[in-house]
Amino acid sequence: MDILESAAAVRQDLARVPGMYQVPAPGVEMFVLRDFLDDKECRALIALIDAGKEPSRLLADTDDPEFRTSESCNLDPRAPAVRAVERKIAGIIAVDPACGETIQGQRYAVGQQFKPHHDFFFTSEAYWPEQEKHGGQRTWTAMMFLNAVDEGGQTQFPEAKVRISPRKGNLLVWNNLDERGAPNMASLHQGMPVLAGVKYVITKWYRERPWTPGLAAAKPY
Repeated sequence: MDILESAAAVRQDLARVPGMYQVPAPGVEMFVLRDFLDDKECRALIALIDAGKEPSRLLADTDDPEFRTSESCNLDPRAPAVRAVERKIAGIIAVDPACGETIQGQRYAVGQQFKPHHDFFFTSEAYWPEQEKHGGQRTWTAMMFLNAVDEGGQTQFPEAKVRISPRKGNLLVWNNLDERGAPNMASLHQGMPVLAGVKYVITKWYRERPWTPGLAAAKPY
């Protein structure tokens, strides 16, 4: 199945999920499902993030020390809470589970953020040859919010003019590629600064081919 066929399958499956809402986001395919995770699942995942968190990294260098200031960790796929989430995601996203990366947990304290960026890979960057060997381009992103935030912490898509507020248990899914299967510049997004409270999310990225853990697998980029 090529990228376009895979995208069509994902689109069709998401449309069949009860309660799934397609966000009116010009230029970006984006979906939200409320209460995808329950309270118990969210609490278990938050505990895993707190136990494993370390300063978040970037694949490409930047001169801006404030570009990504959150803490992150790759969640142990053997943990019961992680296995349960993987099963849930596989049940609604029509992508071969082998194409999915390890779920990453992220924690944002007050003032922490992730400035505008893309989840797809730029093939002109030095990291691309390594990423190309381990599954190629990123296609879909599935982000799950584990708690409500007192103030701030929205996920904003400035090009699409969409801002998603954190709500416990909600699932946000978007396509990082366009209708031709090419990297979609309109999928630019950011984790806005948390102004009060702490924000917890988990993210799962999918590749165009089966993902094999390489150097990047050991680091929470």
